Amino acid sequence: MMRVLVCLSALCGSALAADPWIEYPGEGDGPGKGRKIVLVSGDEEYRSEEALPALAKILSKHHGFSCTVLFAIDPKDGCIQPNVNNNIPGLEKLKDADLMIVFLRFRALPDEQMKHFVDYVESGKPIIGLRTATHSFKPGQKGPYAKYSGSKDYEGGFGKQVLGETWVNHHGNHGSQGTRGVVAKDQAKHPILTGIKPGDIFGPTDVYTVNPLAKECVPLVYGEVTETLKADSAAVSGKKNDPMMPVAWTKTYKTANGKSANVFTTTIGASQDLEYAGTRRMIVNAAFWAVGLEEKITDKLNVDLVGDFKPTSFKFKKDEAWKPGKTPAEIK
Repeated sequence: MMRVLVCLSALCGSALAADPWIEYPGEGDGPGKGRKIVLVSGDEEYRSEEALPALAKILSKHHGFSCTVLFAIDPKDGCIQPNVNNNIPGLEKLKDADLMIVFLRFRALPDEQMKHFVDYVESGKPIIGLRTATHSFKPGQKGPYAKYSGSKDYEGGFGKQVLGETWVNHHGNHGSQGTRGVVAKDQAKHPILTGIKPGDIFGPTDVYTVNPLAKECVPLVYGEVTETLKADSAAVSGKKNDPMMPVAWTKTYKTANGKSANVFTTTIGASQDLEYAGTRRMIVNAAFWAVGLEEKITDKLNVDLVGDFKPTSFKFKKDEAWKPGKTPAEIK
């Protein structure tokens, strides 16, 4: 009886001690060996908690990057819960990161967590923003980091100032019109677009309104609004595609102390968008470019998904947890 109790105690202690994030050690001798990427998820609609582990697996297994994925965690049970907007454990791991990939939406993080995020942003290290990262933080926040939600002196907050745009509106019809990427003619040879052919970039998430991009931004891809959510759908006619909105761009962010950071932002990137190889390739190429490995980008870079990937349809789930009862350790 005593042995059983000891075993049960050990098991419970192990479960309680499980980290509220996922680590994917870099495999092999890929070009990313020795570099660390921290991927920060936390949105209620587009399943960033599915998208970022999928990206991390590609970057770690195929290319050697060490990846850590952080999640919105319900402190009551340690489960992933995107509707909890004020808790992302592990942001201190950004301290020694070489790249941050952020996919947040209207978060209201406590100061002790925001400090790690802001310290990274102001370090001058590279940043990739996906989809709702343009509106990462909830407006109207108070405290020492309030400007990252937007202020008179920091218009548009983190989204506008760092990534190049904040939340404006849906340009395509949300939930019924998709996004087909059209490469900017003057950027076809940009390293981030290596190996991408016409029609490769697609996502069932709709085009966001951009009005306009910050002046430091360089559009790489425009979003052709499609009639349906299928990749072979025709483009809609009329003003929605004349002119098209940018859906991917680069930017240099100047920190308060004069450092310069490579920034790439795309308004696609939901978990369902990652079913399309061209969309994955663009983001993987962007990771190489961001950390200074653009000479290693070729059209042969492996962007195959690792393991089973069955993304959830994007939608809000106001009254239920994402896959109830799942902790980071259980989805690894």
